[in-house]
Amino acid sequence: MIDLGTTLLTLARNAIAARLGQPTAPVAVDLPELREMGATFVTLTRNGQLRGCIGSLEASRPLLADVQENARNAAFRDPRFDPLSVEELLLTRVEVSLLTPPEAMSFTSEADALARLRPQVDGVIFSAGRHRATFLPQVWEQLPEPADFIARLKQKAGLPAGYWGPDVRLERYTVEKWKEALP
Repeated sequence: MIDLGTTLLTLARNAIAARLGQPTAPVAVDLPELREMGATFVTLTRNGQLRGCIGSLEASRPLLADVQENARNAAFRDPRFDPLSVEELLLTRVEVSLLTPPEAMSFTSEADALARLRPQVDGVIFSAGRHRATFLPQVWEQLPEPADFIARLKQKAGLPAGYWGPDVRLERYTVEKWKEALP
């Protein structure tokens, strides 16, 4: 039986390898899930350190296209990093996260919002005016305290860590994730 996670990881790695002119691995693309609309994030790490992470918060294209495009973007268009090189590809670990549709959170205050978060489970989208950012659930591993998690998410959105106002909107989602074995 063909496994969705293994297929997504292979598709992501192949998309990067092909862009670098490298050989690709055979992969079965006849899974019906690949034709359904899907939202993914592709995270690249090297020696346990982030090397690129780009994704989609909402499903707007078939899963097959989404994972391939996000893999290429994580490798070559993440503004925090130089484009991935052929040499680095061999040392880079690929992770694919498949997101559930975001759902708006209800809360009466920042303290109430923090109390409603589910550490290790929720990915969070923070919005305030034109500012927006997200952290995947995996970020809880580095920021296990809800107050720290949200403070850093605000900073990622370009706001002060202590910002809170009537325009704040939070959405949450969960992920199913797959990660390659260490290179």
